[in-house]
Amino acid sequence: MQEQYHKWYTQYLSRDFEMLVFGHAGFPVILFPTSKGKYFENKDHGLIESVSHLLDDGKIKIYCPDGIDAMSWYNYIIHPADRVKTHLAYERVILYDVIEFAKFETNADKVCAAGCSFGAYHAANLAFRHPDKIKYLFSMGGAFDIKDFIYGYYDDDCYFNNPPDYLPNLNDEWYLNHIKQMKIILGTGELDICLDENRRLSAILSSKGIDHLLDIRPETGHDWNWWKEMFLEYLSKFMRKPNEL
Repeated sequence: MQEQYHKWYTQYLSRDFEMLVFGHAGFPVILFPTSKGKYFENKDHGLIESVSHLLDDGKIKIYCPDGIDAMSWYNYIIHPADRVKTHLAYERVILYDVIEFAKFETNADKVCAAGCSFGAYHAANLAFRHPDKIKYLFSMGGAFDIKDFIYGYYDDDCYFNNPPDYLPNLNDEWYLNHIKQMKIILGTGELDICLDENRRLSAILSSKGIDHLLDIRPETGHDWNWWKEMFLEYLSKFMRKPNEL
């Protein structure tokens, strides 16, 4: 499969940023790394290889941006307010550098957001905060609550970046209508340490009338071997033709 390495200076973080891109054509998939993971993590753990035939056939193009969790949520030497602000700067990189580049390359008007474990938090939070940019949301073993990272501190930035808090109170029709147009799958397993978080998020989505699939798999835990199966199945589930999931 085609693989490209990108490195550029981003004004949003005032530093260089790295990304791997896989495939030559197709619907754009933004695939986040897990906790403190780097841009090559999803390749190293076989997630990219698991969908290689979809990449070779030009049905999808996967963008793997770097993660900066060590600078944001896991950066315990800075104040929690600054952890969230750093995360918001990262979100701007994804919105204005990564997604806009992916849309330009693929001539798509929206993208798919996906991730495993804490990468699923990034995908889901991005999708719910900016639903006009996301067509598909695929979460695998997702963890969605950021309260453990902020040690009891709470402000508006924390609230509006914690889906289990802001979604139940979301009544804005613009946001709700766009989210309801999204195809959403929450993948987890009976043995997944994040099972309860997925059940909780699913219940919230159901309470808001947001159609989605909660995929709880038997004898399935929280690791890459299960996530690879989910990723392939979820992408294939919505495959219609090249350049359109």
